[in-house]
Amino acid sequence: MGNRFDLSGKVAVVTGGSRGMGREMVLAFAESGADVVIASRKLDACEALAAEVTARFPERQALALATHVGRWQDCNELAEKAYDRFGSIDVLVNNAGMSPLYDSLVDVSEELYDKVLSVNLKGPFRLMALFGDHMAKGSGGSIINVSSIASIRPTPIETAYAAAKAGLNALTVAYAHAFGPKVRVNTIVAGPFLTDISKAWDLDAFNARVQANYALGRGGQPDEIVGAALYFASDASSYTTGALLRVDGGAP
Repeated sequence: MGNRFDLSGKVAVVTGGSRGMGREMVLAFAESGADVVIASRKLDACEALAAEVTARFPERQALALATHVGRWQDCNELAEKAYDRFGSIDVLVNNAGMSPLYDSLVDVSEELYDKVLSVNLKGPFRLMALFGDHMAKGSGGSIINVSSIASIRPTPIETAYAAAKAGLNALTVAYAHAFGPKVRVNTIVAGPFLTDISKAWDLDAFNARVQANYALGRGGQPDEIVGAALYFASDASSYTTGALLRVDGGAP
């Protein structure tokens, strides 16, 4: 059967692709044979990773694009530039996200609420429509959303974020039906990963909580997202769509 995780000849777009889990997915896709489009708000970070990709995998192409997924026009431009460069896109990963801290629910401003919903829900909605339409009219493809355990186990400290990610779960099923059978749409429901965002956490309290309540007793490392991402991106998941896969260390 060969290597069903092989991505040779494919092109993958990863939003929030310059750091954390996005960075690990970019590198894993390139190692598995794909050319990559790295999109995030900071162009210099995208360009640095693109240079690393081509240095480590000289046969691969890497395109860096500055993109704020919370802006409709930025989503339009990302799709346009990606297709102009490569002609077709086989994998889209909606990884960009944000979950800012706040003191209390009543202190959540309209601006903050709108920003969280725009990045975590509006952007993926638009990008799935754009790339999914192209894929469905072409040779097909795979869309991977990165959601959060907060979408099914919400807490008071991440209400807007949890609502947006719950919406993303719903979009996953809707788009799977909208663009099937040629396009598969799936979601990784991520638990707590020790990315840059974890620097703002009270790690002593976090470690005590996960040791007491999580089956694996720890937070995830960014590269531990790779297995699920490669599964959904590749032919290994050829009969899987509209699925929510928890990668959360056994969250309660």
